[in-house]
Amino acid sequence: MNSYSRIPRRALLALPALAGASPMHARAQAARPTALATTGMIADLVRGVGGTAITTETLIGEGVDPHLFRPTRNDIARILRADALFYNGHRLEGRMHEVLDRAAAQGKPSLAVAEAIPRSRLRQHDDYPDAADPHVWMDPMLWAEALPAIAATLGRLPRLPSLDAGVASTRAQLHRLDAYARDVLAPIPAERRVLVTAHDAFAYFGLRYQFQVESIQGLSTEAEASLARIEAMVRLIVERRIPAIFTESSVPDRAVRALIQGVAARGHQVRLGGTLFSDSMGRPGTYRGTYEGMMDHNITTIARALGGSAPERGMNGRL
Repeated sequence: MNSYSRIPRRALLALPALAGASPMHARAQAARPTALATTGMIADLVRGVGGTAITTETLIGEGVDPHLFRPTRNDIARILRADALFYNGHRLEGRMHEVLDRAAAQGKPSLAVAEAIPRSRLRQHDDYPDAADPHVWMDPMLWAEALPAIAATLGRLPRLPSLDAGVASTRAQLHRLDAYARDVLAPIPAERRVLVTAHDAFAYFGLRYQFQVESIQGLSTEAEASLARIEAMVRLIVERRIPAIFTESSVPDRAVRALIQGVAARGHQVRLGGTLFSDSMGRPGTYRGTYEGMMDHNITTIARALGGSAPERGMNGRL
């Protein structure tokens, strides 16, 4: 059991009734099975593999922090109605752990996507002694390592065609994104390769593309940043003459603003380099509302703020 707040007991007691209202066998005549993913980043990976053979839905919406997300009764019903369930694991969905475990225990095809990647490939962190850093999607090639497990989980659904083409095309897309990142980030000078963000979501990005990553908050956004941590960050920015720092779309910007003010008080001007997508993608139906668009936005924003060579409208000219 994790240390986060639990789901209200009355919601958990409703699970059997909700499950009985829409059991999987009652959906046997449906045209396509439904796969429910907790986050947009997972949904895009599942959608890429399953294509039009499945209906892929996302539980946690735009701009919502999955660390803090608490499912409603309707959310629980959606989890139990879905034919397959995909979530991140490693405590990213900290407040819905019990609901996910209950759904998986019913025999529904379920996968903790980040936990499908060998633990030896993941980053350990003192904040999560019983889990790894969950922000695996920040490295496109590490994210690609979950594709076979996703295909295998979807393969448990009846009457699906071969998913090999979906796996191959999604892997190729992730390779292309990785190549773009390497190309546009390469010109950033060594002394500027410090990525300062609101919370610790970009470590895999830093490891992949050779950035020192510093954050105000830890892996989870539940705890407020301490004054000591902000003071340490101010010293770092002033000493390293860091030109830009970044807010995040799913995290309040007050700590970053305080950091900018603290740096200014020390006689150094650091600018806001832009807002990055960390635990949530952009608005559904937009380019930034896709995993590729989210990462293109992040890579392009970082490159342009720190001295890289990214085109103004990004990899596909759609930013």
